[in-house]
Amino acid sequence: MTSASVTLPVPVAAPRREASGARLIEFLLVGGATLVLFPLAWLLRRAVGLDASELAIGFLTFHAASVINDPHFAVTYLLFYRDARRRAFDGALPPAQRARTVVAGLLVPLALLAWAAFALSTGSARAMGFMIQLMFLLVGWHYVKQGFGVLTVLSARRGFRFSPLERRVILAHCFAAWAYAWASPADPGRELEEKGVVYTSIAHPPALEPIAGAAFALSALALCWALARRWRADRRLPPLSPLAGFLITVWLWTVYSSLDRLMMYVIPALHSVQYLYFVWLLKRNEARDAEGPPLFGRPTSLRLGLLAASAVGLGWVVLRGAPALLDGALVLSASGDETMAGLGPTPYLAAIYVFVNIHHYFMDNVIWRRENPETRYLLRQDGEDGEDGASG
Repeated sequence: MTSASVTLPVPVAAPRREASGARLIEFLLVGGATLVLFPLAWLLRRAVGLDASELAIGFLTFHAASVINDPHFAVTYLLFYRDARRRAFDGALPPAQRARTVVAGLLVPLALLAWAAFALSTGSARAMGFMIQLMFLLVGWHYVKQGFGVLTVLSARRGFRFSPLERRVILAHCFAAWAYAWASPADPGRELEEKGVVYTSIAHPPALEPIAGAAFALSALALCWALARRWRADRRLPPLSPLAGFLITVWLWTVYSSLDRLMMYVIPALHSVQYLYFVWLLKRNEARDAEGPPLFGRPTSLRLGLLAASAVGLGWVVLRGAPALLDGALVLSASGDETMAGLGPTPYLAAIYVFVNIHHYFMDNVIWRRENPETRYLLRQDGEDGEDGASG
């Protein structure tokens, strides 16, 4: 009895320490690192000045994108198009999910390809500018939906489930944030540049910003009401890490992303890290399932390593190598061609970058829905099956 009472705390304490460490890492990966980087950005700016710090952060994030941002786009293609034909026509899946697969996997890329081809063939900065503005419109939707997934999935992994009413309130806050982020600041129609393309933005009506701001404020009050209501009923709130990741995504990455000029360079990387964490959860649990009987597949570490290497390689080809090759061969070598003059020196980079971004948003809307059977792996812990899917 004495021996047992002495040794009992040792195996119990170690898992607790490991769990605390894992929770801290998760908190940082899903958005918590933002709270650390804000003061670091301020200290860097105070130490070397805005110009020098902006140059350093811009240089760092540009090259880090090869192993963070670009793979986060590329891995979406690897997830979506793996067995996409079966998922598009599998009668066991809901009709709406099959339709989303066809739209995102076939119709959207064909439409974007035709749009980009028209802009490139005619040298139309206006047509390319509309495509760029669609990308900026949808990026807010993409960010807040991912934040919603962070909150709901990670909360479910800890046994905290939201009621249908709470989910609607959270989604309302997400979409109000998206609308306010797009409407602010007020835009009378400005001349802008993106990836070498100079275009004129679509003007926003002057009343749009205050209306969207009021809707965002009301949705924030509704969110506070829903959380307070849950606390009164169950004496429980969502776990800290998912709630913080959600609020950071919606407030600091989407609505107030221009709060710090240096952080504007870093936010896309933080978003990509958040995304890749969920890819890792999904594919790790799927690989563990396939590693055991009856399949006895390849080791989990090997499968994840191959996926990571494929994402890095595909990301470099699509977003670095191919645009550089096309712009170098078709544009820079034909500097006298007036057809491309309105699109700047890197029109293929602009077209491919915008194509991949917009297509990424639509594919994500299929991959991470609860109707996708594969999302069950997101909630699996230690070989146990979860109950729900993802962000839907």
